[in-house]
Amino acid sequence: MEKLTIGKMAKLNNISEQALRLYDKIGLLKPYYVDESTGYRYYNIKQCARLDMIQYMKEFGMNLKQIKEHLDNNNVQLIQEVLECQKKILDENILALTQKKNAITKSIEDYKRYTSSPKEGVVLIEYIPERRIYCYDCGVNIYNNGIENYEYMLRELKNHILLHKLPMVYFCNVGSILRKNRLVMEDFYSTEIFLFIAPEFQPKEGIEVIQSGTFACIYFHDFYEEKNYAKKLLEHIENQGYKIVGDYICEVIAELPVFSNNERNLFIKLQIPIDFK
Repeated sequence: MEKLTIGKMAKLNNISEQALRLYDKIGLLKPYYVDESTGYRYYNIKQCARLDMIQYMKEFGMNLKQIKEHLDNNNVQLIQEVLECQKKILDENILALTQKKNAITKSIEDYKRYTSSPKEGVVLIEYIPERRIYCYDCGVNIYNNGIENYEYMLRELKNHILLHKLPMVYFCNVGSILRKNRLVMEDFYSTEIFLFIAPEFQPKEGIEVIQSGTFACIYFHDFYEEKNYAKKLLEHIENQGYKIVGDYICEVIAELPVFSNNERNLFIKLQIPIDFK
């Protein structure tokens, strides 16, 4: 049988000589023969089978210590268990990447909505598809104490996300909700903020569905003007004889990377679900 030099063995298997020396050092793949007079390492072509298995296991995320342990023990069951574990890790990574991709896609769409948005303060009637939100009750009225209070609420929401191991990528898609019973009385009291979430995220609780339907909407920039624009929206609904059929949604369409007085630069869309009488 032809003796393969370390260089030829490396070339045949698309691996570095340094890696083969490391495998020799840790006992993962010993040379078939070592010339005592020269110290040269030689391999047998049949050893490529073990090397293939090493590379195969590495592709699935196993480290060299794990690979050596399983190959030395010849325990197929243990290898299967490790592969099952690696599969679970890969599934989790794929889900995390999918969530990040979806969040980026939504951010791109939101900025497009911003650049093509209607004139500020104009009431529009829009059909909006079904959406899913993850609600959190912070226990503090959103409409008290201005932007400072809002920032504290966002800190609390962020800590809640981390504590419950929710995908942080959703943090950029926030909003608040004012329940219908208070809305019709123009009682601006709400302690609930939420995240828009994608279909692939399936938490056990906290999910609420905003049904698809027709919404009276208005767009604006100034955080402090929400109540004024909300009242304008309500006035329009009353004048047109529309019927309010659900909760009021305040959605942050986009956060612009421009800061004035260290405050968020928000582009906001108010939405009230309506029915035509």
